[in-house]
Amino acid sequence: MGNNASIENVYKLNGAVPISAAIPFGLQHVLAMFVSNVTPIILVAGAAQVAGGPMSAELTATLIQNCMFIAGIASLIQVVGIGPVGSKLPVIMGISFTFLAAMMAAAGVDYNLAMGGVIVGGCVEGVLGLTYKYWKGIVTPIVSACVVCGIGLSLFTVGANSFGGGGDYLPDFGAPKYWIVGSVTLATCIIWSVVAKGPIRALSALMGLIVGYIVAIPFGLVDFSQIMSRGVIAFPKPFATGLPQFNPGVIISFIVVFLVSATETIGDTTALCQGGLDRDITVEETSGSLACDGFASAIAGVFSCSPITSFSQNVGLCAMTKVVNRFAVGTGAVILIVAGFLPPLAGFFQTIPQPVLGGCTLMMFGQILVAGMQMIQRAGFTERNMTIAALSIVIGGGFTTSNKIFQYMPQMIQEIFAANIVAVIFVVAVILNLILPKKMGND
Repeated sequence: MGNNASIENVYKLNGAVPISAAIPFGLQHVLAMFVSNVTPIILVAGAAQVAGGPMSAELTATLIQNCMFIAGIASLIQVVGIGPVGSKLPVIMGISFTFLAAMMAAAGVDYNLAMGGVIVGGCVEGVLGLTYKYWKGIVTPIVSACVVCGIGLSLFTVGANSFGGGGDYLPDFGAPKYWIVGSVTLATCIIWSVVAKGPIRALSALMGLIVGYIVAIPFGLVDFSQIMSRGVIAFPKPFATGLPQFNPGVIISFIVVFLVSATETIGDTTALCQGGLDRDITVEETSGSLACDGFASAIAGVFSCSPITSFSQNVGLCAMTKVVNRFAVGTGAVILIVAGFLPPLAGFFQTIPQPVLGGCTLMMFGQILVAGMQMIQRAGFTERNMTIAALSIVIGGGFTTSNKIFQYMPQMIQEIFAANIVAVIFVVAVILNLILPKKMGND
């Protein structure tokens, strides 16, 4: 990296960092998002129909490899930038959970119907990203702040489910072994943050993963057989499930979800700038992040993958550690790309137990909510802003935890909003922002 390379540069957006230091910081980002990156495609594959029958295990494995490769490519574009595409911020991209319901609905009929929606919807979001300056007034600081709070709230159960073993569908969910492994992992992260000095203090999540992984082995939570189960080398395969099919109804439903995903990307990149860089995001950075989000998702469709989006886990990691160097985080993108070619490396990442991930991510998810609160403070505690924040958050949180409140709505509305707190918060915040007077009460 030259004579000016310094580990101290990990706290700067730009600057040379020794490769020996960049790799562990990049690896930390990969470990924080890896399981969440492949989980959506595994769930969709379980519901998918290809050529008149269920998806095979071999084809599912190919899609997992493709997802890692695409996540790495999208992250590299986001970090480095290609013209106006890419925010040039330390943003890690991965497979989005936001599209899970739409993907499973379309894939349950024919997986390639979903791919048509992904490709067209991704292109639509990409164009919206490039034209962001013309419609940015819709997403004001208070709307973005509410969305960031919603992202933080939406991740709480993700962290808790991982901590308890993976989810309450498991017969032994919350067993003592999961509590022990998760607690040791979380304690390691906290102790490392307190005891470690200098730049290595930012490796608390990686240390927690290492210690938690070791502790999990005697509990039988690590399955080493996965590491070599798919051979040594596997190349990403375009159109792995066949050519995409373009159905107007499916395409419209995906475009709607892409609009919701765009707000999450705005929230994530805004939170990264607020929490990691201690500044406001620029119009160009937001435009580039959305363009990358959309066009990278279209590329994901070519590789038979679900849409790509920014990962809140990694935003929380940047906010917690203040490691925001593009080169250091970009090494994580390269690791993901390499994992897309090397099944053993990908297999190793897949062996990380859920309680280890839960112990590491709890603090990160909390940091996102705190970043949202800080954004509300920056927007100002006016009566108008407090009305928007209070109503959007309580409606988003309340309506998405009341299982049957949307049952008489059209199926598409249920799929988009019934379990998506971020989508509900965004819609309510935007509507209130448009209809409420600029000055209210004592403002």
